[in-house]
Amino acid sequence: MTELPKKFQRFTDEFPKVADAYSKLGDAVHNAGPLDDKTRALIKLAISTGARMEGAVHSHTRKALDAGLTKEEIRQTVLLSLPTIGLPNMMAAMTWIDDILDEL
Repeated sequence: MTELPKKFQRFTDEFPKVADAYSKLGDAVHNAGPLDDKTRALIKLAISTGARMEGAVHSHTRKALDAGLTKEEIRQTVLLSLPTIGLPNMMAAMTWIDDILDEL
């Protein structure tokens, strides 16, 4: 996995017990069903896109890449949001994933 963002690292340094509990919750929900890593990564990216959470889109783009997804699969996931959340919102999310993908 890529290096944690500085803001999140600061959170984990300042609140290690809360960060540990948060991590355990994430592990529990990821292991609560039959979905594979790639599918879960795409779903988390889609949720973050629909919620217009720039930091989460950045994070889930990195995690999608770590799960082995291609740039094309990531871009299509965001593109699929167009009819539901509209062009301006989808375009915002595209710029957020490009923040990460353009670093490659």
